Amino acid sequence: MSNLLLSLSLCLLLSLFFFISIDAQSSNSIYPNCPSYNCGNINISYPFWRIGSETSTQFCGYPGFGINCSSNGDQRDIPIIKLEYDSYYIQNITYGSRSIVLQDYDVFTAVDCPRVNHNISIENLHLNFSDRNVNLRIHFNCNRVPHFAHEIPCLSSRTNKSCVNSVHSEPADFNWDEYSCDDDVIVTTVLDVFRSINELGIEFIRALRGGFELRWWEIDDCEMCENSDGRCGYNNGTKEFMCFCSNGTTTKGDCKGSGRNWVVKAIAGVVGSLFGIFVMGGIWYILRRRNNKKKRYYGSSYMSRNISSYPSSITDPEKNDTYHGVQIFKYRELEKATNYFDSKKELGDGGFGTVYHGKLKDGREVAVKRLYENNYKRVEQFMNEVGILAHLRHRNLVSLYGCTTHHSRELLLVYDYIPNGTVADHLHGEKSKPGSLPWITRIKIATETASALVYLHASDVVHRDVKTNNILLDNSFSVKVADFGLSRLFPTDVTHVSTAPQGTPGYVDPEYHECYQLTSKSDVYSFGVVLIELISSKPAVDITRHRHEINLSNMALNKIRNDALGELVDPSLGFETDYEVRKMINAVAELAFRCLQNERDCRPSMEEVLEGLNSIQNGGYVKEKEEDLVLDDDGLSLKEYSQTMSPDSVAIAWSTSTISTSGG
Repeated sequence: MSNLLLSLSLCLLLSLFFFISIDAQSSNSIYPNCPSYNCGNINISYPFWRIGSETSTQFCGYPGFGINCSSNGDQRDIPIIKLEYDSYYIQNITYGSRSIVLQDYDVFTAVDCPRVNHNISIENLHLNFSDRNVNLRIHFNCNRVPHFAHEIPCLSSRTNKSCVNSVHSEPADFNWDEYSCDDDVIVTTVLDVFRSINELGIEFIRALRGGFELRWWEIDDCEMCENSDGRCGYNNGTKEFMCFCSNGTTTKGDCKGSGRNWVVKAIAGVVGSLFGIFVMGGIWYILRRRNNKKKRYYGSSYMSRNISSYPSSITDPEKNDTYHGVQIFKYRELEKATNYFDSKKELGDGGFGTVYHGKLKDGREVAVKRLYENNYKRVEQFMNEVGILAHLRHRNLVSLYGCTTHHSRELLLVYDYIPNGTVADHLHGEKSKPGSLPWITRIKIATETASALVYLHASDVVHRDVKTNNILLDNSFSVKVADFGLSRLFPTDVTHVSTAPQGTPGYVDPEYHECYQLTSKSDVYSFGVVLIELISSKPAVDITRHRHEINLSNMALNKIRNDALGELVDPSLGFETDYEVRKMINAVAELAFRCLQNERDCRPSMEEVLEGLNSIQNGGYVKEKEEDLVLDDDGLSLKEYSQTMSPDSVAIAWSTSTISTSGG
């Protein structure tokens, strides 16, 4: 019996080896229409292709991946790739990791100080910056060099200094205005080269010559072709993708029915199956004998414990695919979950992307944020948001389920779906109805939002776009603050003067337009506007209002100064009929007034604001006469304050009265 089994095993192994050899020879043979080339020390293979090697109408490879093998003086065979408008020297291609290291051609040819190119165009290609890069910022013609930067001697003059620093070494909200630099640009270099440099200012040329790494990903239109052992190409004449097969044929579909591949693979598949059955039978027989022996010593519970010890991820390898602790989703899965990003599924439209409602295969309802552009800047924003969200956990912050990788055709973030819309929807949007959002719910919303912002500020994160559209509500009207993941992008990858205004009109810190800096006190100002919205049910900006009241903050300050708070309050809240509600709204209006001061130093911190809201919510505000507003220790009313003191003085006086003297 044993000799028979041995003979069968040898026969099947020899047969399997024979057929696998045939299949391997077929699949690894040189594709007649997709040849490889050497250019210098670079092997040009699929998905790259050599310009001039194919016909004028078609090529085998990815669009935009054409490489020109040219000469430069005494140097021959220089591999050059053109990305949109600029040319780059290819230092290395690693096909296993799908990575390519490029160097700006001007840097490659320069002897001294090269031109610094910061216009890398990869938006329309299947390329993204890898995580093996570091961003450097070069500043030109400054009056002096800050302590964290390094002067570049070859770009400096007697009076003007140029310098360079790592983006990550720059202090948060650093003010470049006082250095009077003419311009600054972001360049990228490989992290390993950057770490080997001792003096960045002197060796910045070596940093640039280190190049930068890009990675490519598969084109969805090529999936069928590549899965059938073909290689994808393109026909410039018909503007169609093509599939090049190993037997020399070309098809518009795949290579499954092409030549002998199908027959060889079918035979190999049958032989492989028979061999697999035979081997599994032998293993089953051996294991059965061993298990019978083990049961004698360990009892029948041994096998059940052994089976249950295997992790569930063995059967679901996708669960092991994570980034910063969050799940990695495939683009196609999210595409189907949102019905191919159907406009009817849109939940909102923000400054960086559109959010869609979706349903995953496991039944979870999600909100999918689709960033507008798949370029370098968006990749930085994408990675920043994932990095922040993955490490921030608070009951009043929206949860991140996962994301696509930066190799995906689009950058997508997957959030927990919050079903009850935004605070803006309930105050003055499609869900707004008189009396549908009572005061007790509004003060709860204010307190929970403040709690989330206090947590962010304690984590050194500034939201920078606090508004009622970014405050989501679940079915129990609990708050989930969203869109804080892009919070640390500015001013890290834009210039100090040319920074486009961030935030949303009506919520932006007035001091931002003077110093181009958004700080935690900017969040306080924006939150002050949110408080006024909760009191009034009016939008932050309304061009149908009087021109001095288009901005809700201006309207609120004027009403409070003129002792006309009742004209601002939503009539459905019971301000005129409910004494307790009236007192609480007065106290919240006072707190909002402090938040809306033009000078940041006059505003409270978010921690102080939260303390004040907790006191108001718990009834710890100063008791007042029914006919007056809030009184201070000297018996002066809010009206008297506003008539005898400046708004800033009022805020300072209030800081020592109602809020600070209230109990918890």
